[in-house]
Amino acid sequence: MANETVLELTDANFDAEVVNGDKPVLVDFWAEWCMPCRMLAPVIDELATEYDGKVKVGKVDTDGNKEVSMKFGISAIPTIILFNKGEVVKKFVGMTSKDDFKAELDKLGG
Repeated sequence: MANETVLELTDANFDAEVVNGDKPVLVDFWAEWCMPCRMLAPVIDELATEYDGKVKVGKVDTDGNKEVSMKFGISAIPTIILFNKGEVVKKFVGMTSKDDFKAELDKLGG
């Protein structure tokens, strides 16, 4: 991943980083072969930089992390889920604008 503020989330570290986390987390479920995912990647990177220290931003490669992908019912990608205190707050499926993400993050005090 190009942005060092974006966490690489896996089946192994997802609960520790997201479910048991102390701040809101924006999670991008994606795959390398998914063109819309690749188009959305710069937006995810920008959000990670803009909200650094206030909101965690992470990515889950759905091809390599089937357990967590199935747990959250990921059937289409890109899917971005916003968590707060381990609970799903909002789920975005498909291409979504940066402004839509920011509106939801700002509601959580991001």
